[in-house]
Amino acid sequence: GDRYIPYRNSLKWDIQFNMQENNENRRCGATTTRPSSDAANYAPAAQNTTAAQNTNLNSNITNQGNSTHTADSNKDIAMYRAVLRNELLGTSIDGLAHHHSTLTMMDTFYSTNPASNSQNISSHVNQQNHSQTISTSFQSPARPSSVLQPRDMSSVFQYKTPFKVIDENTSAIHSSLYSHHSPYSLSPLSPYSQKLLRSPRKPIRKISKVPFKVLDAPELQDDFYLNLVDWSSTNVLGVGLGTSVYLWSACTSQVTKLCDLANREDSVSSVSWSEKGNYIAVGTFKGDVQIWDAAASKLVSTLSGHTARVGALAWNHDLLCSGSRDRNVFLRDIRTPTYETQRKLAGHKQEVCGLKWSPDHMLLASGGNDNKLLVWNVNGGNAPIQTYNDHIAAVKAIAWSPHQHGLLASGGGTADRCIRFWNTLTGQNLQSVDTGSQVCNLAWSK
Repeated sequence: GDRYIPYRNSLKWDIQFNMQENNENRRCGATTTRPSSDAANYAPAAQNTTAAQNTNLNSNITNQGNSTHTADSNKDIAMYRAVLRNELLGTSIDGLAHHHSTLTMMDTFYSTNPASNSQNISSHVNQQNHSQTISTSFQSPARPSSVLQPRDMSSVFQYKTPFKVIDENTSAIHSSLYSHHSPYSLSPLSPYSQKLLRSPRKPIRKISKVPFKVLDAPELQDDFYLNLVDWSSTNVLGVGLGTSVYLWSACTSQVTKLCDLANREDSVSSVSWSEKGNYIAVGTFKGDVQIWDAAASKLVSTLSGHTARVGALAWNHDLLCSGSRDRNVFLRDIRTPTYETQRKLAGHKQEVCGLKWSPDHMLLASGGNDNKLLVWNVNGGNAPIQTYNDHIAAVKAIAWSPHQHGLLASGGGTADRCIRFWNTLTGQNLQSVDTGSQVCNLAWSK
């Protein structure tokens, strides 16, 4: 009942062979020059070499298609080998990524030195780099023919000194791991093997190199300061094209024309979906903000107040924030019947081109063409609580971290090209990364 039976499904138990040359081939490989009298005898061997190379090339091309299919099987094999080494050889492998080089080195050493113990491994590793450097000088030419012969198995069962990974930095961790291993544990495995088997396997993330869908976007304005594309929580894409706003459903691939401002002699400068995905706000070049019911394709209200184009919008539940070229930021509650301006935030000296609310909906970050990044408190006054002046170009790309409270990322324009990370709790500039190009947008993984 308590006996541990390893899992051997999908494993390949193949007999291992070495490639050994016959005496004639060894003599051919030892000589670097060949007399002219042997040219006729060597020609068939050269032809065989060419044929063998072509065969290997074809097999390599075929095997490339199967490399992805066998990736998971190789991970299972590596995991099984690590567990066996922990239980049989007494190693302390608790992760595949960290000990991958150790496993490879041990396999190479024990396969080439079956009668050696682990005390010789250190000298073998030290000589490995030196031998790789000079091996190209003494490497024999392509072998005309090879013979498959099994390894020397004169001593099948051999005792090997357990291979211990000694690391001064991790010795405390190893001792702590063993100290927490109860002698009354029901598991037959060592604590290292238990940690190895319990560690989650990170799946391989496949990112397509081709677009999923290509949408025609005529009259899409090439303006760095505008925000003309936005996704909704219901998987609907809103795009501002010239004087119109179009909606594309990712579920049905249906395209709907929401509105057209041509009759008002106006154009779209920004779009932003509400958090529930039922309303979409549309900013215009004349300074108006229109709120539309997407399901009914109906205009709910029009908010005025800005004297220039509205290039940035941000929702906070029922509170809508708008930033304009008039250098002002307006906060308005769409539930009020008069839709009057609730708060006016004046802190930028040029156009406001970026707005983002924090995950807790308490802080608002605004970026402007004046190279400034400002942080506002929704319950505070009309002055920013923090001002960051490290960027040397317009700040449009802004993103709050959903994982770390108070962590804010911002990206600069062409003259800046940097992504900067800020701790808004202390006002500290944590890190700066030069991207080599202007930063148009930022998004944290979730």
